Amino acid sequence: MLRRLHQDNRLGRARVNVAHHYDLSGALYDLFLDQDRQYSCAYFHNGAETLEEAQEKKKRHIMAKLLLEPGMRVLDVGSGWGGLALEMAQTASVDVTGLTLSQEQLAVANKRAAADGLTSHVRFAMRDYRDEQGTYDRIVSVGMFEHVGVAHYRTYFDTLSKRLKSNGVALVHAIGRTGPPGSTDPWLRKYIFPGGYCPSLSEVLAAVERSGLWVTDIEILRLHYAETLRHWFERFQVNRDQAKAIYDERFCRMWEFYLASCEAAFRNGPMMVFQLQLSHRRDAVPLTRDYVAAKGGQYTVAEDVAV
Repeated sequence: MLRRLHQDNRLGRARVNVAHHYDLSGALYDLFLDQDRQYSCAYFHNGAETLEEAQEKKKRHIMAKLLLEPGMRVLDVGSGWGGLALEMAQTASVDVTGLTLSQEQLAVANKRAAADGLTSHVRFAMRDYRDEQGTYDRIVSVGMFEHVGVAHYRTYFDTLSKRLKSNGVALVHAIGRTGPPGSTDPWLRKYIFPGGYCPSLSEVLAAVERSGLWVTDIEILRLHYAETLRHWFERFQVNRDQAKAIYDERFCRMWEFYLASCEAAFRNGPMMVFQLQLSHRRDAVPLTRDYVAAKGGQYTVAEDVAV
């Protein structure tokens, strides 16, 4: 009962929880994120990549698993500042609808879409996933599932099932834990992510099974987020004085503890990231993973592609 109370993300309450973290000053996030403001686990092939390179590889890796083709309609659940949605439109010529519950993120995403001349191909809305209508060829959700809450897992995957076309593919990228179900650290829940929870796979897959969707692939990213957080912490340290000017010393100490403790949890604790690929049909994606590298290589640099 307490877990469900701590993860209260009913309609309305979910927006309040999101605002606590994601409606902080955009200038703060510019101090430690990459230039595209990717606020989720990057993808390191060898560990020598810059943060920008690893985040770019993450986006291409996800796009490859989605098997994007020109003209497809894509739903981005939890679209953040719009980076992934814009890149999908630019490099794969798809039409994207992005959903967010953050006023700050919505404003930035719409501004970026207008600046890139993509407003006819990418649109962002302040809308809860439960209120979305229509069907899509592809659905992607990166770094949003941690804000759903166990009481709403069935609704979440049922919604994905309803919104995904019969031959469609969905990809959920989220933080999880390697052990059995647990609870969010009280400090993290109070100061950083109210309503947030990183589930065990047993909790996730039980809800997927009830939705009728096929799990066509699961990939576990083990140390990738530890490296991502290391980069974020180091960048925050370099720009700490600017962060203090935006907020104060107390905030800086809180943010440092958040980034450092999370890195420790991913490097030495039970935390990991999973990518869950879903479909209605068992043959919606190739039968081996060979296509992932091949497909990723098809997406050319955004500046070279006319939408």
